[in-house]
Amino acid sequence: MKKSLLAIAAGAFVLGAAEFVMMGILPQAASATHVSIPTAGHFISAYAIGVCVGVTMLVFGRKTSPKHLVILFMALALIGNAMSAAAPNAIVLVIARFIAGLPHGAFFGTGTVIAKALADKGREGKAVSVMVTGQTIANMFGVPAGTLLAEYLDWRLAFVILALGAALTIVLTLAWMPLIPAVPDAGLAGQFRFLSKPGPWLVLGAVFVGNSGVFCWWSYVSPWLQKTGGYDSQFVPLLMMLAGFGMVVGGLAGGHLADRWLHSVTAAVGQTISAIGLLMVFLVPGNLATCALLTFWIAFGLFFINGPQMLLMADAGKGGGELIGGAAVQIGFNGGNAVGSLVGGMALNASGMNYHVTGLAGLPFTAAAVLLLLAFAMCFERKEARR
Repeated sequence: MKKSLLAIAAGAFVLGAAEFVMMGILPQAASATHVSIPTAGHFISAYAIGVCVGVTMLVFGRKTSPKHLVILFMALALIGNAMSAAAPNAIVLVIARFIAGLPHGAFFGTGTVIAKALADKGREGKAVSVMVTGQTIANMFGVPAGTLLAEYLDWRLAFVILALGAALTIVLTLAWMPLIPAVPDAGLAGQFRFLSKPGPWLVLGAVFVGNSGVFCWWSYVSPWLQKTGGYDSQFVPLLMMLAGFGMVVGGLAGGHLADRWLHSVTAAVGQTISAIGLLMVFLVPGNLATCALLTFWIAFGLFFINGPQMLLMADAGKGGGELIGGAAVQIGFNGGNAVGSLVGGMALNASGMNYHVTGLAGLPFTAAAVLLLLAFAMCFERKEARR
């Protein structure tokens, strides 16, 4: 495996852990900052909003080498996570999480372009899946480790380690990543020209609503495991590791199949897997075994879609919009995270904290994602494949 891809995977690990660790430490962070669990969901939403805002950096960095962009993004991740570790109250933690989220979408958009540039022909899906694997391994080991730190030591230590990881990624990028030329400069407006077509909007809509649905449940997975599954809090890190394993397997499977199937059909399969899981969250009473199975199942579906959807948007942006196209997936992903967290919190408040309803609240969103991806396959990608 090329070292340069490992450098991207290291950055993806930091950002993936920064994004998802809050789900595992939410009860401790809420207690320390003196807010309720639903209110603490804003720590998740703030990161997601930062992701959406941060993509604007690509507009002004279009003439910059992707290598230098990665270094800039990791510097921001270092600052945001260091601030999160030191946050004295909920307001500062929200601000810190916003800053930590700023580089996320821009990084993955840039990383997709780098992975495609370094990949052997016909292996683009696998190259992107290497980057995604960094993010999924973060969920397999980084998030459970952060949850363990919160349970036995201090939840703030998770953010200290992430800040150090961002610094390490800067070093690896400087040492291993070649100086890849900037994407073609299509001008300020030219970067967004691909968005004048309806196809990319179908994909972005699928990303947004699909993740909105999953995050109705996933944002509150830690208390769900305890209240519905009956797990003691000390076992939650192991369940987070199981979820991370599902993400690793799902990400690799999705990237592998994306090189063989239509990308949109591959993504639709992943969204269907997630939709079935959310339906089961609502219908199944819940015990140790079923909650563990559903944690793996939905996590598998959540990352099965990543590689195919990023490839769809990077391809849509060819000719100067590649960075924006790849990053737009992360806008949709994290915009969905923010909405899902809010909708899930409202469903919990309205139901008297019945964690089963998070699955019901998310199901219509994820089902809509399947329909949007199939519409894209029928109207656009299948026609393109015939040419």
